[in-house]
Amino acid sequence: MIRTSLRKNLDNVHGFTLIELLVVISIIAVLAGLSLFALQGARESARDARRKADLEQIRSALELYKADCGDYPAALPAVGNALVGDGSPSACSASNTYMAARPGDIITGQLYVYRRITTTTYEICASLEGGTVSVSCNGSSSCGTGTCYYRVTNP
Repeated sequence: MIRTSLRKNLDNVHGFTLIELLVVISIIAVLAGLSLFALQGARESARDARRKADLEQIRSALELYKADCGDYPAALPAVGNALVGDGSPSACSASNTYMAARPGDIITGQLYVYRRITTTTYEICASLEGGTVSVSCNGSSSCGTGTCYYRVTNP
């Protein structure tokens, strides 16, 4: 008696059909594709936020430099190098480090463009992935291989 009821229960067990499996796999693929598309936009926004933060870091270092040295540097050091004093006046000692390592754009070929307009004014520009309106920096809208979309000037 027990064996026959067990056999009846096993006969009623069915697996998934091929159509059902294909539908589920298709739904999962569509959801994965949509999430990857949305994630790409978030990555671009994060890189743009980093670029803006880098320019603010450079701006802060330039203001400290000007406070000690009386004017802005003629040029920024190469990416990865420190911004240090030039020794004149004495408050602008070469042992003063204003920025430990100059940041650079995370995409190869794109640059942060710095231009000292006068001894008391400057501008720094960067290319943004989400930029829409180009800006002129150093007489050009080119930031390396990208177009300049963001500009920081002295206050």
